[in-house]
Order: sequence, then C-alpha cells, then structure tokens
Amino acid sequence: MQTRSKILDDLSQLMTNAMGVAQGAKEEAETAMKGWIDRWLAERNLVTREEFDAVRAMAQKAREENAALRARIEALERAAAGAADGAAAAKRARPGAGRRPKAG
Repeated sequence: MQTRSKILDDLSQLMTNAMGVAQGAKEEAETAMKGWIDRWLAERNLVTREEFDAVRAMAQKAREENAALRARIEALERAAAGAADGAAAAKRARPGAGRRPKAG
C-alpha cells in the first residue's frame, strides 16, 4: 500500500503543478489578447465612452449658450426696432421739426 500511496501523491503533485502552469498560461494569453485588442482599437481612432460623454456634454452646453445668445440678440433687435419706431413717431408728431428757417 505504501507504493500506491506514493504514486497517488506524485500524481496529485503533478496535477497541481499542471494546474499552476495552465493558470499562468491563461493569464499570459489574456494579457496578450488585451494588448492586441488595445492596439487594434487605437489604430481605428475610436474614442472611449468617457471621451464621448465629455464631448457630448460640451456640445450640449454650446447649444444652450447659443440659444441664450440668440434670444438676447432677438430682444435687443426688438428693442432697437421699437426705439427707431418711437423716434420716427416723435418726429412726425412735431410739425416743422427738422426744417430750416428761410434766410432772408
């Protein structure tokens, strides 16, 4: 029985070592695959999700600022048009305003 137990111990040790080697090979293969995928993606000029979200947020902010500026310009144009209309109405309300007296 002693020899049989020794054989089983040796076989068990061999299997344990084989599992360790397999685990190391698995980790090395994963690292190599990740490196290959990273290089492939870098060559395609793809962006990360974080970069995409940052640019999208910047574009949204720019659209909001653009809309606010457009509203401000329209308000200023209405005010300017109202002032011009008021000046024209005041000029019409004063007969003889703006005429030169005759010399002589």
